[in-house]
Amino acid sequence: MTLQAALPEDPSHPRPASSWRRYAYQVRVNSADPTLLLALLLLAVFGYLILAPVLLLLVDAVTVHFPDIARSGQDLGALTLYYLNRVLMSPISRDLFWWPLAHTAVISVAAIMIAFLVGGPLGWLLSRTDLMGKKWFSTALLLPYMLPSWTFALAWLTLFKNRTTGGVPGWMETLGFTPPDWLAYGAFPIALILALHYAPFVILLFGNALKQFDTQLEDSARSLGARPRDVARRIILPLMMPSLASAATLIFAKCLGDFGVAYVLGVPVGFDVLATSLFRAISTSQAGASAVIAGVIVLLGTLSVIIDMRLMKEAKRFVTIGAKGAMVREAPLGKWQMPAVLWVLTVFLVSAAIPLVALTLTTVMRVPGSFELSNFTLDYWIGTDLGTTALHQGILLTGEFWLALWNTVWMVGLASLGAGLLGLLVGYGVVRSPIRVVSVALRQITFLPYLVPGIAFAAAYLSMFAVARPPLPALYGTHAILVLAILADQMPFASRAGISSMMQLGREPEEAGQIVGAGWFRRMRSIVLPIQRGALVSAILLPFISGIKGLSLVVVLAVPGTDLLTTYAIRLVDYGYSQAANAVVVMLCLVAFAGTMLVQKIGKASLSDGMGSK
Repeated sequence: MTLQAALPEDPSHPRPASSWRRYAYQVRVNSADPTLLLALLLLAVFGYLILAPVLLLLVDAVTVHFPDIARSGQDLGALTLYYLNRVLMSPISRDLFWWPLAHTAVISVAAIMIAFLVGGPLGWLLSRTDLMGKKWFSTALLLPYMLPSWTFALAWLTLFKNRTTGGVPGWMETLGFTPPDWLAYGAFPIALILALHYAPFVILLFGNALKQFDTQLEDSARSLGARPRDVARRIILPLMMPSLASAATLIFAKCLGDFGVAYVLGVPVGFDVLATSLFRAISTSQAGASAVIAGVIVLLGTLSVIIDMRLMKEAKRFVTIGAKGAMVREAPLGKWQMPAVLWVLTVFLVSAAIPLVALTLTTVMRVPGSFELSNFTLDYWIGTDLGTTALHQGILLTGEFWLALWNTVWMVGLASLGAGLLGLLVGYGVVRSPIRVVSVALRQITFLPYLVPGIAFAAAYLSMFAVARPPLPALYGTHAILVLAILADQMPFASRAGISSMMQLGREPEEAGQIVGAGWFRRMRSIVLPIQRGALVSAILLPFISGIKGLSLVVVLAVPGTDLLTTYAIRLVDYGYSQAANAVVVMLCLVAFAGTMLVQKIGKASLSDGMGSK
């Protein structure tokens, strides 16, 4: 018998209806534990910072803007198909949309194919053979993904640039070989660089899938007379298809939103992809057209991620590890040991070591590629009279560099700190919320930026905050828009870290605190935060590393007074100061690499976990 049933009922005060009793109970509960109120508040905040900009971007694609009132023949704010027609069917649509779309498709498909050709064999060597130096290679081959993709585009330009676009020559031209345009610029180098940058996806996904694959299945097939080729074609590859398809969709999504590589190697010769076409539309104040292009990028990015999610669910149909565990046996390479080592070493040299060495050496050369002692100089680092228009001193003596470095540290740091703390609160709200619809909505909204490529999300923020949107004033040209954009863009990682960690924390520690009279804020400060300290550190550091090397998001929103290292380097590229730009990029790479190693050390894990254990 409950306490309430044991108490006599006062005839003058009849018991309220059950619905009112439940409501009163919820009020009492929420006053002691404001989890629901917290979840609703977070839902409102991220609805404003994430959902509203994306929705407004889509609205901008079908409403008339002020500069186009006369051309569209419609009133300001009226619904219109003018921008859709302009982007998709007008005389300029071929250059504005269709050619960039075709270039994006070609580059993405080529990058996927090359990444598979490179990453597939590497994944097998690292996970299923007795390759020498496997543990070292397992980390070294992931180095290209730890650094900004456009870093390697600058390195390619350093090596293969020709005089088509003017400026200082590249190494090959200095050494007597003039690279043809197709080698120096355009589709081939863009696809190759993106493939090598994202090949770690294939190495990790395919390699880890092979690591978990039970070799007894292969032994059974061979005992029945199957040839090695048939085993690979009819058993291994079909079971690996979910991981391969997932790698392909992820590479496509990344190529779709990658701005820096195409900007460095494509724009100088008029080779546009969707990301650079969007940037050009924004730069020329074509708000409606840019909204349409960004909407297409958002749609394609969303579809690719949804396909990846479906494939991950389908992967459950391919489970090969039962309760007894799987037997994984390394194949001895024998006489192929040295050729295999040379192949892996060659991939490492081409994809990481040579580009970084070339990039660094160029920063101390007056003429890139000339190894005469008189050609070496530290002017681009500490020079005092460079004789150039916009760069009079080396970068270490230039105020703009230190301002960009400071902006990078404090803006990305503040955004990452905010994302980490909010991510933990989101995790708390999602896991502890008593109303499922609120929990699901909060989870999905904080994941939305993952579906939107960076440059499209930047376009959404520009559309949202270029003018005053209560309660915020117009933010374009300020530091605030960059901090908010980076914070919102990193919420998928921070919120997932928070949700994952909170799902592992039971209610017992909080209930114990509640029993001794600790309020909600005291319980959060003294119980939840100390327990979740490791997850909080990861939720802060991971967005920090990603934010430091990101370019696609900030290139649209930054102005000279709010430059970060990434945008400052791109401005130097635009000025033609390639050696100084490379010096900035070298500093950026050092910060990004050191940060990645710090995250792995604190998290006591690495990207290569599960591979190359010997």
